Amino acid sequence: VQVVESGGGLVQPGGSLRLSCKASGFTFSNSAMNWARQAPGKGLEWVSSIYSGGSTDYADSVKGRFTISRDNAKNTVYLQMNSLKPEDTAVYTCAIGALVTTDPRRRGQGTQVTVSS
Repeated sequence: VQVVESGGGLVQPGGSLRLSCKASGFTFSNSAMNWARQAPGKGLEWVSSIYSGGSTDYADSVKGRFTISRDNAKNTVYLQMNSLKPEDTAVYTCAIGALVTTDPRRRGQGTQVTVSS
């Protein structure tokens, strides 16, 4: 099982980024996936989940600004982040399942997103 995130970087407030999460080693199309983030000095925070049927959930802090999606043909889940704020700065990780997990067998290493002018 492998989950690899990409797409992070430095962006100005109000800007956009799209994160990608490439998965392998399990039946991706049957699996829910989630994004979580961890800001410096803070705990792991759930951001969004997408289920095998395509339904989605979002944390209140990102609702209306972030969009999660999946491409089962590419075994990839995306997180489109718009109207970014400095408080969105964090390491974003992708994981298998609908719930946040710290199990390293189910989540990737993460990608850094920094929102700063």
